[in-house]
Amino acid sequence: MQSLKSLLETITKLQNLGGYLMHIAIFIIFIWIGGLKFVPYEAEGIAPFVANSPFFSFMYQFEKPAYKQHKMSESQSMQEDLQDNPKIIENKEWHKENHTYLVAEALGITIMILGILVLLGLWMPLMGVIGGLLVAGMTITTLSFLFTTPEVFVNQHFPWLSGAGRLVVKDLALFAGGLFVAGFDARRYLEGKGFCLMNRSSVGIKTKCSSGCCS
Repeated sequence: MQSLKSLLETITKLQNLGGYLMHIAIFIIFIWIGGLKFVPYEAEGIAPFVANSPFFSFMYQFEKPAYKQHKMSESQSMQEDLQDNPKIIENKEWHKENHTYLVAEALGITIMILGILVLLGLWMPLMGVIGGLLVAGMTITTLSFLFTTPEVFVNQHFPWLSGAGRLVVKDLALFAGGLFVAGFDARRYLEGKGFCLMNRSSVGIKTKCSSGCCS
């Protein structure tokens, strides 16, 4: 029992490391995914989510389900020898008129800004608090796609998640990660200002720190 206790006490020291790594992980994910929003296949791929969303569909020129007639696979969208294909040309022109690419680029910029805010939290905790809360808020909107986008379930049958559905449901982890970063950096900020928390899981402020009480 003593050896297990010692092992678990050692593992608890990973909490701070995990907090710092969470910043880096969210940054990498958001910069990568945000950057991909400037690539045609990714912009076209999110069309079903945007078109069916009561919050975002207004940004598109055409109403659902018009996008279904202009769907392309990722390879079709990017394969160079298909770019002269009349159907591919027609589909891409439709997406331009629909503002598919413009909306995706705006979303990509937003996502990358959030990733940068979270990364800055490593040096400026308040930036991490803001970034973490915004990440959590953004993932709430993306998780709403599970209820608004027919394509997230195979033949629209719950709980058989399609590839699109499996992509969306992973945002549950990002939601938790955003909240974790916000709480982690809020604690760092308060302790840096000389305040002690009542305990590590509480946001209540106990008193002004005496020397070393927050170490």
